[in-house]
Amino acid sequence: MLGDYLYSLREIEFIFNLFGYISFRAGLSLVSSFFLIIWLMPYWIKLQKNIFPSGQPIRKDGPQTHYSKKGTPTLGGLLILFSIIFSSIIWTSDFSKFNYILILTLILFGLIGFIDDYKKVKVGKGISSKTKFISQLLATIIIYFTIRYNGFDLNKFSIPFLKDVSIELGYMYFFLILFIIIGSTNATNLTDGLDGLVSMPLIFVFLTFAIFAYILGNINFSEYLLVNYISGSGEIVILCTSSIGALLGFLWFNSSPATIFMGDTGSQSLGASLAVTSILLKQEIVLAVAGGLFVIETISVMLQVAYFRFSKGKRLFLMAPLHHHYEKKGLSEQKIVIRFWILSFLFCLLALSLLKIR
Repeated sequence: MLGDYLYSLREIEFIFNLFGYISFRAGLSLVSSFFLIIWLMPYWIKLQKNIFPSGQPIRKDGPQTHYSKKGTPTLGGLLILFSIIFSSIIWTSDFSKFNYILILTLILFGLIGFIDDYKKVKVGKGISSKTKFISQLLATIIIYFTIRYNGFDLNKFSIPFLKDVSIELGYMYFFLILFIIIGSTNATNLTDGLDGLVSMPLIFVFLTFAIFAYILGNINFSEYLLVNYISGSGEIVILCTSSIGALLGFLWFNSSPATIFMGDTGSQSLGASLAVTSILLKQEIVLAVAGGLFVIETISVMLQVAYFRFSKGKRLFLMAPLHHHYEKKGLSEQKIVIRFWILSFLFCLLALSLLKIR
């Protein structure tokens, strides 16, 4: 919107040509979303403390070190989504269908997360797991048909390691999409358990997909790297950089000791948007690699539950997800967070290497 208008002024002044470049608008989207968070978050924190003085409820069976977090405002995700959507809309070009599908994803899963967070701060307990799953399922179905309606290929599953090799899945792709979106949504939600833990890995993964989107949307780069060119996909960079800016701004307040949490509103919607990004770019395997930390956290929960049932009450980990296991072992919260950030960074480097593995 704003970017398109400013670009239309290029005949008046040469400098407005800059708004025709995705890289320039990406930088503006990052900066605008960052400063929007920095400006509004203090007011949002104060407002939440006045409206919801009870704040974030703390599980009684959780680590004792978390008891001090009780009462911390937990609707930070709402402001994150506002910042991402606002920056994406004003800086994306020609009403990019890619970004508007991603914005729809943010809204649908953000709404599910918001209802869950709202119930937590009002009555101390969120929506049931069954209700949450059904809501996620319905949201995914809406997204699936929106993607199909807009003419995207939802039949072939691309293999990133091989040149021009894909598997024809037909309508089975629908079930793959269900698995990817709902899995990614819950994986990021599970990882959001320590101050700042999920923010930086999300930044790394969004940056990874920003690079993929830029390359796949550029015919010269895609031909050089032997990856499938997807016309218009470069605009996804704008949403990715908007997300990075918003998360950097949020981390300003969420770093230990956190003064606000993103809650399910943020973690669910951001996880879902990453999943849909991977689907639109036909890079689903890249999501699994770049989001390796989220995969590990999810697997730790699955293993814990399975082992508990089959061993009749014994635990594989001191506590799941995995970050709580290390808390129970005595590691400080900051040390766990930094180490998990490092792991996430390495996973994203590995994902970027897939661009050259053909």
